[in-house]
Amino acid sequence: MQTNGCLSRRHFLSKSGFCLSSLGALALLQKDGLLAKPIDLIPQHFDTLPKPPAARPKARAMISLFMQGGPSQIDLFDPKPELDKRNGQKFSGDIKFDDSANASTTLMASPWKFKQHGQSGTAVSELLPYFAQIVDDVTLIRGMQTGVSNHGQGIYAMQTGGVLAGRPTLGSWLTYALGSETSDLPAYVALTDPRGLPVLGVSNWTQGWLPSIYQGTAVRSQEPRMANLDPAPHLRGEAQARYLDFLGGLNADHLQKHPGESDLEARIASYALAGKLQIAAKEALDISGETQATKKLYGIDDPATAEFGTRCLIARRLVERGVRFVQLFTGNQTWDHHKGILAGLPAACKYVDKGSAALVIDLKARGLLDSTVVHWGGEMGRLPVVEYPGSKDVAGRDHNTYGFSMWMAGGGFKAGTTYGETDEFGHKAVKDIVSHHDYHATLLHLFGLDHEKVLFRRNGTPMSLTDNKGGRVVSELLV
Repeated sequence: MQTNGCLSRRHFLSKSGFCLSSLGALALLQKDGLLAKPIDLIPQHFDTLPKPPAARPKARAMISLFMQGGPSQIDLFDPKPELDKRNGQKFSGDIKFDDSANASTTLMASPWKFKQHGQSGTAVSELLPYFAQIVDDVTLIRGMQTGVSNHGQGIYAMQTGGVLAGRPTLGSWLTYALGSETSDLPAYVALTDPRGLPVLGVSNWTQGWLPSIYQGTAVRSQEPRMANLDPAPHLRGEAQARYLDFLGGLNADHLQKHPGESDLEARIASYALAGKLQIAAKEALDISGETQATKKLYGIDDPATAEFGTRCLIARRLVERGVRFVQLFTGNQTWDHHKGILAGLPAACKYVDKGSAALVIDLKARGLLDSTVVHWGGEMGRLPVVEYPGSKDVAGRDHNTYGFSMWMAGGGFKAGTTYGETDEFGHKAVKDIVSHHDYHATLLHLFGLDHEKVLFRRNGTPMSLTDNKGGRVVSELLV
């Protein structure tokens, strides 16, 4: 009952009971620390300006030579005398096939000979004569493991730390955490193969749910390597400068009205970078000024090695000029030798071997190897049993993600070291296993970063390169 415009005690309690109980609940939730934290409404700003790492870094740049498809560790890096002895016999262990229709359990020894090289005595296949010359400068990891059997998931694991689409790549994480040492070139560059994009295409250099400014910039394998760098003739010189200044002012006004729009910031930044690229990119991508000795070192004088060698040389020029992360790709399925491995593997090796080794040699000669990580490897290896049995010319090997090899050089990795082992057939890693999470944690550590602390909040959830699933810094690999 309402009296003199006031509520009666009964009416007040009946109307207010829900509110009072809610206040009590809020107080209890706050006491127990269960209330969500207040939303930060201050717009965030993202850029690629250089940022200091948390700890003193050993590496400042990385070049990844990504051999998409799965190089056969058994035929390149991991000799197995027991497999040689039991060639043609049946394998009694358990095997997970990707292509069960053409699979067999017949063991297939490597058709190629291995020999020890360097002071380290590292055994290397005859298919990699140039890699054999740099074994004392690299760490050969023989116990890699992801445990996912198809190309897509394997690529995601090695490139993004997870097995599902939509996650940021390693290059995006590094540029997000550290920025770039140049404002005239992209922080993150992907150098593609003329024979086609790798499996998953542009997902190999996506920024995922990180701001768009951290996406990789694709550079084509043939001229023009970057399209539309030259303005129209009537816009060149002072006319273009005035136009870009005017456009920059409009963009700045527009951004001020839409603070916190990271995609808009990224687009404006890309327009600003485009103007600088007209000079800086052309200079960085032009190898004509390199000495003949350098070009010969990279195999640019040989049609069989010239293309990949040129990209390796460009990668060196990019990191030399402050680019944080460069990744070179081989063509779609180049290393996926389900069949025809007798012809296919030597061709794949010849295409990349000389340029890959030259990159390490050249970086070392210029004093850049100590601060530049070089990676060589794919998303998987191959099985010790024959696929498509019956004919040597047709025979190949199926996928193997339970034990494969890759190598690292520079940037704090030990030189002349072999780490990890697979079983007597080269099938599964059995000692000193390195998972993709371990690989990423170790890389971030070399850049002065803690993989558990380099985070990005996605819908309020902290996300990391190691997928919030751990990852060990493999100190045994490091100087």
